[in-house]
Amino acid sequence: MIKNESEPTLVLFDNEEEYTLRMTDFLRSQRGLPWKMRSYTSSDDLMNIEKNNHISLLVVSEDSYIDRIRELDVEKVVILNESGFVNDEMINISKYQAAENVFHSLLEIYLEFASAGRKEMPGNRATRFIGIYSPIKRSLQTTFSLAMSELLSDNARTLYMSFEHYTGVADIMPGDREMDLADLVYFLNADADKFKLHFQSIVKQREKLNYVPPMKSGQNLLTVTSAEWVNLINRISETGLFDVVVMDLTDSMQGLFEILRECEYVYTIMKNDRYAQAKMMQYEHLLQEYEYKDVMDKTIRFTMPRFQYIPDVLEQYTIGEFADYVGGMISKMEQ
Repeated sequence: MIKNESEPTLVLFDNEEEYTLRMTDFLRSQRGLPWKMRSYTSSDDLMNIEKNNHISLLVVSEDSYIDRIRELDVEKVVILNESGFVNDEMINISKYQAAENVFHSLLEIYLEFASAGRKEMPGNRATRFIGIYSPIKRSLQTTFSLAMSELLSDNARTLYMSFEHYTGVADIMPGDREMDLADLVYFLNADADKFKLHFQSIVKQREKLNYVPPMKSGQNLLTVTSAEWVNLINRISETGLFDVVVMDLTDSMQGLFEILRECEYVYTIMKNDRYAQAKMMQYEHLLQEYEYKDVMDKTIRFTMPRFQYIPDVLEQYTIGEFADYVGGMISKMEQ
């Protein structure tokens, strides 16, 4: 018999076996879950096994709900709504939506009542931060950053973050009403456990790409201080959720040099024309003048060759000659 636990527990109950299996597999595949998880397709099993246990979240499908559930020790009951008729006495989320949306909804519900005193969740692995920045515009910086993030994802838990004023990647990072980088900065003052949960609720995934949706208004980038950006880097590292964070950096932020200083590597794309070289000379002169020589020492400067084809959809970033080139850069970094 499972003993009463102090660690948060999520229990999923649905008579529909295929749904329960798929949702259980998906939820357990998520990194750094704040709860242990068990699932049931039989009400008898649920009642017999869980009768002496404390349950943080009991997630039960609308058609499977039984009054006997009230006998269990449950902090919050969440109904997976199937009919569209909402019971105002209980928390309802739609059952028939993307599993990722169900997961984020459950995280947000958990955040509302999670106590500040819960022990720190597992995961203190050091995170490597890679900065991609060039003072030269139209240099394929974002394409390079996305391709690197995708390729790194094959062997490491990788997160892509865009700090561009106008990202131009709405097709890759959809969802106008989703929380974004601005919300993550807002949550910086939360304690470690709650920041980690907020962080998980904001991170999205498409294909292999994990990403924080960029700020919808680039003007908001200008209001974040250098200290806040450095604090954000530290807080993300403390969560232990990702091995590598690729930051697509721009001039539209305070403390750019301080952020570059926090990176293990800085990739700077160069060009051979006269104006591009002049911009690079000015940038490197400023690094030296403001005593950021350490940023120059960790910078990998390179000029990309001409490619017959540059991918413009996420699915193609890991194949072809451009992917081979970026993969070669990664191999040199890991030597």
